[in-house]
Amino acid sequence: MTFGKFTLIPLFIAFQAFTMMVIAPFIPGADKALLGAPGLITWIAFQAWAMYFLAGCTPKMAAKVFAGYAGGIAASIAIFELNGVLSSLNSVPVPWGLCLAVFVVVIPVIMMEKVPGLDFIPAYFIGAGVFFALMTHGGKPEGMGTAGWYGTAALAELVACAIGLAYGFVTVTVRVWYTSKVTPAAQK
Repeated sequence: MTFGKFTLIPLFIAFQAFTMMVIAPFIPGADKALLGAPGLITWIAFQAWAMYFLAGCTPKMAAKVFAGYAGGIAASIAIFELNGVLSSLNSVPVPWGLCLAVFVVVIPVIMMEKVPGLDFIPAYFIGAGVFFALMTHGGKPEGMGTAGWYGTAALAELVACAIGLAYGFVTVTVRVWYTSKVTPAAQK
């Protein structure tokens, strides 16, 4: 493919990125008062877009990524709650209760490797990292209960993840279609 013909691919992807920035403020939870900054929501969608490629560019793997993000959220909540139970063990400089909570929760997460459909473990760690970022960035909004805070962050993360995965699917679909149209038969 010539450089000139290739240029349409980055232009299309740039347009996708533009539209993502336009819709990001409308993702549930993107309100700065709820989760600290709408930029975090945009980051999640862009990250999930990249995860689509890292997972192999297929809808089947996109479903595994989404399931992993959901599992990472559940694991994060378990860590937060177990840390609360074990908080008497926390000290400076080592928060032993938190360390033990992570140890306990990571075991079932890694065991998911043996469960078909839920076995893309990197997505659990990315999903958990995103959830921890959402939960620690702005702090719990005044007047919101812990369950509501968890729910708001989880919904925002999962919607942004789904948007990013959809953008990955569209990127691959359009690029494959376009490449097939502009690549001479001799190069196919």
